[in-house]
Amino acid sequence: MSGVKVAKKIDIRGLVCPYTFVKSKLAIETMEVGEVLEILLDYEEALSSIPNSMRDHGHTVLEVDKVSEGQWIIQVRKDRD
Repeated sequence: MSGVKVAKKIDIRGLVCPYTFVKSKLAIETMEVGEVLEILLDYEEALSSIPNSMRDHGHTVLEVDKVSEGQWIIQVRKDRD
């Protein structure tokens, strides 16, 4: 992990697409520009869909890391409202 200051963390383990992105999008909408959202997930398909969707919405994906077998963390910086 990068050591970036995380402003908000969400745990979406157990959810599948499109709910993984919906929860992530709702979380980042409540944040200020420049803040970092950390997403804990266990749905492998979301490893590409969440970062791609976040980039499409103008945000920066800082990291996608495997933290244990079947679990990952994605860090996204909010770059626009």
